[in-house]
Amino acid sequence: MAQRQTHYEVLGIAPTASPREIKSAYRKAARLTHPDHGGDAQDFARATLAYETLIDPAARTRYDRSYGTESSYLRGGAPAPGAHGADPGHPSGTGAGGSMRFGAAGPRPSATDATIYVPGLEEPGAIDRDTSIRQVHGAPRKRGIFGAQARLARENRSVQLLSRQVLTALPSARLVNGLHAPGGGYIDHALLGGYRLALVHSMLLPRGVYRWDGSTLLRDGKHIDPPRLGPVVHQMQGLFPELNVTGWTVILSPDGNLHEPVIDYARGAEPGPMNVLNVVNAVNLVREMKMFLGTGPTPHVVDRTILARLIGGMY
Repeated sequence: MAQRQTHYEVLGIAPTASPREIKSAYRKAARLTHPDHGGDAQDFARATLAYETLIDPAARTRYDRSYGTESSYLRGGAPAPGAHGADPGHPSGTGAGGSMRFGAAGPRPSATDATIYVPGLEEPGAIDRDTSIRQVHGAPRKRGIFGAQARLARENRSVQLLSRQVLTALPSARLVNGLHAPGGGYIDHALLGGYRLALVHSMLLPRGVYRWDGSTLLRDGKHIDPPRLGPVVHQMQGLFPELNVTGWTVILSPDGNLHEPVIDYARGAEPGPMNVLNVVNAVNLVREMKMFLGTGPTPHVVDRTILARLIGGMY
């Protein structure tokens, strides 16, 4: 049976790679493996997991210790006792007959662990301490001369939903509202958790049963076009190669019922982090956001540099 690849092998880098080399390798891997560029979704997921683990110093240390070698060896020192025939010339640090032990470093971080700030709150950063700690940034605002009151009301409902149902469960998550999209237009909401980013738009539609086939929303045979988030997801992935970026459209019901409208999914169109665009009702958005943002390798990390860039993009 083929030996499981290490995170270093997935990205094609040495165990001594610097953060800059890790970022560069991930950019290349993301371009090659992203499903929307003809890559394989599982390969993209593996590359993203490798990046999210290795770019965070604490997570990387835990990972290095989990496959049978001491950190000193992986940083270029001598082989550690019990390294199972470690071969310094092998990128994984194992010999031809070696084996790797996973899971020896203890439990992985939880979304409810104490928040870790990178750089630390006592260190200089692009944003101040109070801004770093705040969970919600910005609010829906008018666009142009005339503001659409219906849109503002709908976006405010989304902010309330995410604030009350998601942020309370993910204390290290950050919600940034009202961003300029890189290619023009706007991003209603950006939800950052660790090194994962969800772009969220909304629609207000009557109660009933809708069908989503992955590209078109249908009701009684009538086509309803959701917001075109695909290009925005690609653009944001390009601007933030260190993040795993996904797009979500939440369908809100007029009466505030979180379980309405009902959305029926064609096979393969079910919501998930490998989809560029997901369509969900309110209760499923809450569930999917907790799952997507809360199960990354470092869901308790707030990268202040990334947060500053998102806040800087608000209109």
